[in-house]
Amino acid sequence: MGDRAVAGAKTRGRQRSQQGGGRGRRRLTVDERRDELIEAALQLFSTRPPEDISIDDVAAAAGASRALVYHYFGGKYELYVAALGSAAKQLSVLLEPPTEGKPLERLSISLERYFDFVESHAAGYAALLRGGPADRSGEVGEIVDGIRRLLLDRILHSLNVETPQPILRITLRSWMAAVETAGLDWLENRDVTRPELERLLVDHLVVMLRVAGRHDPGTGALFDRLAQKELGPQP
Repeated sequence: MGDRAVAGAKTRGRQRSQQGGGRGRRRLTVDERRDELIEAALQLFSTRPPEDISIDDVAAAAGASRALVYHYFGGKYELYVAALGSAAKQLSVLLEPPTEGKPLERLSISLERYFDFVESHAAGYAALLRGGPADRSGEVGEIVDGIRRLLLDRILHSLNVETPQPILRITLRSWMAAVETAGLDWLENRDVTRPELERLLVDHLVVMLRVAGRHDPGTGALFDRLAQKELGPQP
């Protein structure tokens, strides 16, 4: 599978190179060429672990020379960080808060979009959360933390909460860790359907909020409001 992906990437690269020789091809700007290289890297990182991708692989996929890749990025670490940053921006767009529906419906939509990202960037997502090829305390760590802050912000928006109290914040961050672990398990095993997993995780959050509400009146009130909106007035 990996060999075929590389062969296909190289074929597309040769085709782009041949097309580039024609007079009708528009000359790319510096930013456009850089984006093209990042997109090629993202495609490769989405199908294979980053440590298995070489600069030559990226150059072939983009129809460029390895010297050009080095010119723009300096090395594989810089390219990986740039590709990861681009993927994070894509995720930010995917997780733009829905405006319609009940709170848990909006959360379900955001969770579905999150798993769209997980599935389409499977190898890169797994490498990222398991440590990846780079120093997690540096730029890669900052990107990972940024993704987590974004996800927390989207969850709070879905729950109509501006600033969470400590118990709620801890509960939500614990749930996010569970979502990441579930994503890795699903990528490895795929023995439940994605919709089933997503429903399980939403129910998981509901249970966690109910338990947290026993320790914090504000979280308890939030759970009661959610129950009212989801179930309607109870007799």
